[in-house]
Amino acid sequence: MTEPSKVQKIFIKKTSFGKDYSRINDLASKNKIPVSFVDQKRISEIAGGEAVSQGVAALVNETDFLDLDNFIAGLDMDKNPAVILLDELEDPHNVGAIIRTASAAGINGLIMGKHRQAPITAAVFKVSAGTAAKLPLIRVSNINNALDKLKDAGFWVMALDQDSRKSYWQQDYKMPLCFVVGNEGEGIREKTLDRADFKIKIPMKNEVESLNVSVSAALVMYERMRQVGNSK
Repeated sequence: MTEPSKVQKIFIKKTSFGKDYSRINDLASKNKIPVSFVDQKRISEIAGGEAVSQGVAALVNETDFLDLDNFIAGLDMDKNPAVILLDELEDPHNVGAIIRTASAAGINGLIMGKHRQAPITAAVFKVSAGTAAKLPLIRVSNINNALDKLKDAGFWVMALDQDSRKSYWQQDYKMPLCFVVGNEGEGIREKTLDRADFKIKIPMKNEVESLNVSVSAALVMYERMRQVGNSK
């Protein structure tokens, strides 16, 4: 039996009813595992191939997540470490691309929430070209609490915000940094954005509103690498 701590998310078919399904839902709630009610097509996609799902599927970690406190304790703050935090990204391809770039750009770790966040699936591993197994991944119950812990440890929070007046290349990156990138459609949530020490934007021309979130993340991570080098 899989340990509850290794279960990322449980999917239950919308039309599934009965004591067994209620028990699964109750156990998930008790162990703080997110549950989504989806159609049979999504269940089949998760189960894969000819697997019999019986209306329930679960995503189980292919890699162990690190504890945030232990991760922070293991960092050398004198080397200006950097992490990237995902605020409710929904597209697994974006998550995989960001993981791959973060590893290449010398980012020390990636932080993601348990809820309303694309989990680490086989698709993420494929897009990340295997770097999802190399980059330290931290999963937290509350994104804002995680930011508070990082700030207490000496990190400065830098948010990608297209409403900012400062371009990303105008910012100093020579400090311990936590980059925050937001949801593909809604951006960074207000309470999370309020915790940012710096807000930077990617300048746009030709009436382009924004870049793909993984592209924007890549630009700032490599600007940080240009300024301070690979500190891993």
